[in-house]
Order: sequence, then C-alpha cells, then structure tokens
Amino acid sequence: MQNQEPSIVFDQERAASYDKRFAKIAPLRDALHLLIRLVLSELPADARVLCVGAGTGSELIDLAQTFPRWQFTAVEPAAPMLDICRQRAEESGIAPRCTFHEGYLDSLPASPSFDAATCLLVSHFFAQKDERRNFFSQIASRLSPDGYLVSSDLVSDMSTSAYQSLREVWIRMLRYSEVPAEEVEKFCASYGRDVAVLPPIEVESIIESSGFDAPVLFFQTLLIRAWYAKRTPLT
Repeated sequence: MQNQEPSIVFDQERAASYDKRFAKIAPLRDALHLLIRLVLSELPADARVLCVGAGTGSELIDLAQTFPRWQFTAVEPAAPMLDICRQRAEESGIAPRCTFHEGYLDSLPASPSFDAATCLLVSHFFAQKDERRNFFSQIASRLSPDGYLVSSDLVSDMSTSAYQSLREVWIRMLRYSEVPAEEVEKFCASYGRDVAVLPPIEVESIIESSGFDAPVLFFQTLLIRAWYAKRTPLT
C-alpha cells in the first residue's frame, strides 16, 4: 500500500460522518462481517490480524469482540479515520490489543508474521493492475505460511448489461442511504476512472499472482464481492 492520493479525501468532517452516512445499509456490512468471522474462526486463539485500510475500525472491532485474545494492527493513511478507529477501540475496551499505524504498508515497521489480513474496499483504488498486485504482494509478505487474506472491492465487468443493471440498483442503494445527489454522481463517475472496477476473473488472477492460492468467492452484494485466500506456502 504505497503512497497514493485517494479520490476521496477523508478530512475530519467526512470521517466523523462516515459511519452515520451508511447506517441505513449497515445490514449489508454486518452480513459481510459475520462471514468474515466464520472464515477466520479456525485461527489460533491468540491470532495476530492485520487490518489494511482500517478506516473507522468496523471489522477490527467486530473481530476483537468475537475473539477476545486476538491482537490487531490497524493500518490507515487518513489520520481523521484512524483517530476515530482508535477512539472506538478505546470505547470498546479493545485498545490494549491494538496497534495503530498512520500510513501505508511500506512504512509499517517489521513485526512477527500475521495470521490473517483484512482489506475491505481498498485495493480498487489502485488504478494499475501492477500496483494492485504489488499491494497484495506486500500483504502476503507479512503473513505466516497459510495465513489468510480477506479482501473485498467493487467488482464487475463494466462492459456488460449486468453491470448496468446492478449499477442502477446501486444508485438506488446510495439514495436510500440519503447520500446527497451530487455525491451519488461523483461516486458513479469515479467507477472505472479513480476506482478500478474490474471483472471478477481479473481480480482473482491478481490476487493469485501476488503470492496466494486461488481465492474463494464467499460474498456478493450488488457491486461488492469478497474473497478469501491462503498465502501460497514458500517452497
């Protein structure tokens, strides 16, 4: 996760309103979190988990409350988002089990290998395939043998009628969430430009070529898909 200017700048105001803005569609997020818990449930009782692009800490807090001995490292380049993540962790009583890193993966200090890494709605911000492949390779290098990657992104073949249909429902979802009309337009205009919306087979290929076994699709809701993959054992 190298230095890259995001298409959306998370200043203090935007970070503070982020969770509230999408509260009406929280059931979609909760369904993903439930499945992530199940995917990772066989990790060691004292597992170490890397949360890349942790944002306000939603998946971190969900996992920490379910698995009381797990340790977490939250990596987030937007200081306002990381501040909220830290505050929520303190309020939830899990902060002593967390390390917070403001920055990117390439500036994260060396540490013992992680048992798993989460990366939710992050890698699609890498416009070039080589950049995204390098990003996943950096994650793989920090995982233990057979460590898990859980990754989700906006994914679709934008050349198909299915994408156009799902895009219309996606817009309805944003409107249902009460996202202002001008922001809905900005979001949709960014797809394929600032947000690399790729066909599923291409995303799977990038992950597999970055040091992981063939990824397994375990979740889809409209344009969001999520995979898990184990790090390919070193030979």
